[in-house]
This record gives sequence, structure tokens and C-alpha cells, in this order.
Amino acid sequence: MAGSRTLLHFLCTFFLFLSCTNALKFDITAYPRYDKKWERCIRNFVSKDTLVVVTATVSGSRGDGMVVNMNIEDAVGNEYGKPRDVVGEQRMAFTSHADAAFDVCFMNVLSGSNQPANSYRHVELDIDIGADAKDWSAVQATEKLKPVETELRRIEELVAEIVSEMEYLRAREQKLRDTNESTNTRVKWFAFATMGMLVSLGAWQVIYLRAYFRSKHLI
Repeated sequence: MAGSRTLLHFLCTFFLFLSCTNALKFDITAYPRYDKKWERCIRNFVSKDTLVVVTATVSGSRGDGMVVNMNIEDAVGNEYGKPRDVVGEQRMAFTSHADAAFDVCFMNVLSGSNQPANSYRHVELDIDIGADAKDWSAVQATEKLKPVETELRRIEELVAEIVSEMEYLRAREQKLRDTNESTNTRVKWFAFATMGMLVSLGAWQVIYLRAYFRSKHLI
């Protein structure tokens, strides 16, 4: 019993550490105009039909001469939100449409004629994916679970997500290996065909030159 409690405590601590590693804090400098190259983007990969909750806390206040805009978009072009003039806490939840990486981008633009003394905003970003994105307090209250049962349910879903991601990586690796083998086979046959064409061209040139020289009585 003591060993199982120790293992449970270790697992809870481990997954709690994983959930906390998603929090980021950074400063974003204000620029005089919007330009894609000045965006600050954070990228994460997510599987299809996965719940994602993005929480951004931006310092400052409206009318201080800066406007922070957000944009959430995945690598295949799906847009999940474009909040404008973000101040304070901004939370957005969405379900992914594809197995792809998604970017959470911030852009700080100067506005108005008054230039602020400190032309930057502080951003605190937290991205919760899958089981971490669920409101487990609501689940506990709805299903009347004990705290340990709730934590075990959360860990179970986290493990299931890890297994699913490993299966996805295995399938992707298999697909890439098949593509590699197919490409190698095509390259091999192309090399054989090229070699055959060169040999045939060389033989034709020898035959043609021999016939030409004989017609000129040179050989």
C-alpha cells in the first residue's frame, strides 16, 4: 500500500510538472506599424479533435499608446481566433481540426500620437492541451468524485493521450519509411534506365561511326 501511494504521488507530481511547463512569460516590444516579421509566435503541436485552452494575460491598459493583437492559426490554415487590443486576461478555447502545429502569435503596435516611455507589454501565456484543458473541478462536482479519483482520472487521460501520440508517431514513421523505400526504388530503376540509355547511345555511336568511316573508305 505504501509503495502504491508513493507511485501515485510520483505520478501526480510528474504530470503536475508537465502541466506547468506550458506557462511562458515574455515582453513584446511595440513597433510603429504591423509587420509579420515582428510577430512573436509560440508553436505547439496538437492532434485532431483535441481540446485546447489558450490563456494570455497582457499587462498595460487601453489607451496607453500600444495595441496588442493576437492570432491563433495552425499550419494548414485553420484560424481559431483573432482577439484585438488585448489587455488583462484573455482566454480562448477551441477544438483542433487537424493533426498539425498551431501558432499563438502576438503583435504590439504603437497607436496614437503619444509615445509611451516603456514601449513594451508583458505577456504571460498558458496553453493547456487535452486533459489539462478540462475543468476537473466541474468534473469532480458533476460526477461526485473524490480528489484522488479525480486526479487518477486526469492521469488516465494524460496517459491515453501519450499512447495516442506514440501511435501517431509510429504511423508517421511507418509512412515516412514507406516513402523512403519507394523513393529509393524509383531512384534505383531510374539509375538503371539512365545507364541503359548511355550504353545504348554509346553502342549506336560506335556502329554509326564505323559505318561512316567504311563509307568513306577510311577503314
